[in-house]
Amino acid sequence: MKRLHVHVSVANLSEAIGFYAALFAAQPVVTKPDYAKWMLDDPRVNFAISTRGRAPGLDHLGIQVEDQGELHEVYGRLQQAGRPVLEQGETTCCYARSEKSWIEDPAGISWETFLTHGESTNYGDGTGERGVQLSREVGTTAGACCGPKAESEAARGCCA
Repeated sequence: MKRLHVHVSVANLSEAIGFYAALFAAQPVVTKPDYAKWMLDDPRVNFAISTRGRAPGLDHLGIQVEDQGELHEVYGRLQQAGRPVLEQGETTCCYARSEKSWIEDPAGISWETFLTHGESTNYGDGTGERGVQLSREVGTTAGACCGPKAESEAARGCCA
């Protein structure tokens, strides 16, 4: 079963955790110095907040899947959407190890589709979001760190 993912950039993590804990009537399941996440069942959403240096507000949206079959189904839909897709593959993001792809909607909002494989001790570097924005600007995903055509960059450690 799929789960909607919402990531919001916040200015004050402690204040935002208090607000969302009250709103959701639940404490976050992950709390880090710069990040918090709720895995809610009603509504079924992976809701994350972070203070990662971006302007406060909506950071990105996504669809989290539970298995490879659902991942391939959603990837197929991305291909039919008629916009450049950044197939990031295996990556570390939001203190998790995941396989993911990115696309930008007509309004310029980044959407990720991902399957989480486990936890990570580091946040990751956000190359997927920047990669899909770069693909819109230059019309390709080739320059995106960790994208399928950026193996030499990954080997140099940009995604370590």
